[in-house]
Amino acid sequence: MESMGKKKPRRPRRSFTPEFKAEIVGLCRRGDRSVGQVAKDFELTGTAVRDWVKQAEVDAGERNGPTSSEREELAALRRENRRLRDDVDVLKRATAFFAKETR
Repeated sequence: MESMGKKKPRRPRRSFTPEFKAEIVGLCRRGDRSVGQVAKDFELTGTAVRDWVKQAEVDAGERNGPTSSEREELAALRRENRRLRDDVDVLKRATAFFAKETR
């Protein structure tokens, strides 16, 4: 029961170049090694490698879903939308403040 409260320390988040991801995907798609084996050989998580393979299939048109460029565009639009909502909120507060001051 003691181990229930203890958590495994998290590995720091790493980033990988598109070229590295493409190389890993290529190794997985070649078929001589499983996704799990490729992940183990390169000290990666199996989930990350599976996600990279899925995304490569989407980008190649072999699977349905948003492509990498569509995902980037969506993230940029969401950031812009959040910024614009914050701007509108500031303007609403300023309007309320100045309306109260002029009375």
